[in-house]
Amino acid sequence: MRFRRGGSNLPAPRSARSSRKYHVLVLSLLFLSVVAPLLFLTTQGGLFRFNLGSKDLIEGAENAQQRELSAFEQIENMFPKEVINTIVSSIDDSGPLSLNTARRKDLSSSWVIEKPVTSALESLKVKDNLASANGVAVRSQTRTSTGIKEILETSADSLKVANLKVSNDGLNSTAGILVGGDPSEEKLTPAQNARRKMRMERKVKRSRELTQQDDAIAAKLEEVVAERTKGIGSGSVLNKYSIWRRDNDENSDSLVRLMRDQLIMARVYASLAQSHNRAHILHELRTRIRESQRTLREAAIDADLPHSASDRVKAMGQVLSSAREQLYDCTGITKKLRAMLQLSEEQARVLKKQSSFLSQLAAKTLPKGIHCLSMRLTIEYYKLPESERRFLGQEKLEDNDFFHYALFSDNVLAASVVVNSTIHNSKDPNKHVFHLVTDKLNYPAMRMWFLANPPGYATIDVQNIDDFTWLNSTYCPVLRQLESAAMKEYYFKADHPTTIAAGSSNLKYRNPKYLSMLNHLRFYLPEVYPKLDKILFLDDDIVVQKDLSPLWSVDLRGKVNGAVETCGHSFHRFDKYLNFSNPHIKRNFDPRACGWAYGMNMFDLQQWKRKDITGIYHKWQDMNEDRVLWKLGTLPPGLITFYNLTHPLEKSWHVLGLGYNPSVDRGEIENAAVVHYNGNMKPWLELAMAKYKHYWTRHVKYDHQFLQQCNIN
Repeated sequence: MRFRRGGSNLPAPRSARSSRKYHVLVLSLLFLSVVAPLLFLTTQGGLFRFNLGSKDLIEGAENAQQRELSAFEQIENMFPKEVINTIVSSIDDSGPLSLNTARRKDLSSSWVIEKPVTSALESLKVKDNLASANGVAVRSQTRTSTGIKEILETSADSLKVANLKVSNDGLNSTAGILVGGDPSEEKLTPAQNARRKMRMERKVKRSRELTQQDDAIAAKLEEVVAERTKGIGSGSVLNKYSIWRRDNDENSDSLVRLMRDQLIMARVYASLAQSHNRAHILHELRTRIRESQRTLREAAIDADLPHSASDRVKAMGQVLSSAREQLYDCTGITKKLRAMLQLSEEQARVLKKQSSFLSQLAAKTLPKGIHCLSMRLTIEYYKLPESERRFLGQEKLEDNDFFHYALFSDNVLAASVVVNSTIHNSKDPNKHVFHLVTDKLNYPAMRMWFLANPPGYATIDVQNIDDFTWLNSTYCPVLRQLESAAMKEYYFKADHPTTIAAGSSNLKYRNPKYLSMLNHLRFYLPEVYPKLDKILFLDDDIVVQKDLSPLWSVDLRGKVNGAVETCGHSFHRFDKYLNFSNPHIKRNFDPRACGWAYGMNMFDLQQWKRKDITGIYHKWQDMNEDRVLWKLGTLPPGLITFYNLTHPLEKSWHVLGLGYNPSVDRGEIENAAVVHYNGNMKPWLELAMAKYKHYWTRHVKYDHQFLQQCNIN
């Protein structure tokens, strides 16, 4: 049987056609399952836009976007969303994505964002505007006719962003667009780069301006609110506990003040409870008042309170709340508070008078330690033989080539500070001579102190005022007036005050310093030192801080007294010291004339003698026998005696007020040649102001045996 070639395979044509159909189907499935998803991922991953609102995209961006959207829609219709997400998540990303890419809502949620390219601008705090200000569209084009390997390689290199450059003048960003690996094909033009840079700079500048404006507005509002709140209810509880107060967090006595305020309200309600016969609430209020008083005691700050203070405050608050519910009466509370206020004001006036009396009393008393020191020194002085009671350098006492000081005091410790501080700050101690005058009681102690503690190379001499035989009632008007019955009545009886408050007004004029001739001896300097031409007078309540020898070179221009003026806008002028209702005062003096200070005065004794200053003093002192021209003291007669005869010195030579003024400028004190503790708060008294006391105490020899034995520390 002959067979034709291929005759045994008659059904072959059908098999070939079937095989071709099968291959077409396989290729179609392969395209749909592999090539199409890769094409989608490549085209989709090849376009990342950092600036979604930019109008400067490269040519063909719109067409590419349309093609990508069309391809995406076709693939999305062919496969479920879960399949697309699975394919996308299983393929490695071709590069980091910008956070702003997610805003397009055309990426799957499975895309992982890593290492955003915005790190170069994060330091400028414009993260929210970075994408819109600096982004560039990046796209990679692929050819569909290439193989799978080429597509993957193109996909992996599809995203490349140019470096962002930040300079002091602004942010200068440039982006290279890589198309098929050739960066020269789709570069942005210089004009586009310039426009992009300008937009970016405007946005950054605007962001900074808005931030600064917000901060400024917030700070201004806070200041306004704080200032307005300070003015609300000044002196009231509302003002004290305002949360807007800047010092609210730093208040160390807020709990103390709260307890005091509770005590006030508790007393008010206790009074109302008593008038309304509410025995139970009255008992509770009185109990809480006693507890709060025991808790407070003398506490000034919260740290002084016991741990139970907070519980007491809560308990008092509960009782006050209950009392308010039962007894609140606006009219009654107002009347009670007004009565309490008036009573407090009256008590304050009485306490002020008592304080004035006690301060005057303390000022004229001598501390026990200083009295003890004087007694011990007196005993030691009389133990010395006569040959050892003399000072060295007596030949300098009348030599005008030296710097001479006059110091009149009955306080051994105070005099030692004046001498020690002067010598300590002098450039040439050998040329300084101190003339001390004291009373009979303190004369041995004063001599013994300086014999045992000589002032270095300086010369010192101590005299007894009782040895000045010429100083008697015949020559001195003050001594003659002190012997009169009227003056004794004024000084020692003071109209027989029955209370402390009644006698406080006259007490300051009955200070022993006004009776002591040591205080008036300053008007007799030529008589005390007849052979000296110039002398510097010092009070015993001063401290020297600089070399005083330049004062001898000051030209007084024919005046007698060189002193620092003390007048301010209306203070320390003549009308504050003299009675200008008297015709003698009104006719001879200007009420607005500037006053000056005793304590450090350079006196030209030659001019003193020529102008008969002591005679002028005697004249006016005789006219003031009835105290109609001025009250007692030495400053008013000094102002009269040296009227138009005083040369003003620089204020830095003499700073006053450390004995009464707590607000003396510290810079003035540090720069002063002499600081003066004028006033009642002398540095050797316990009532001295602590902030000024160290200027004086550093010149006290606390390690001295007698000071330690007398408990002076």
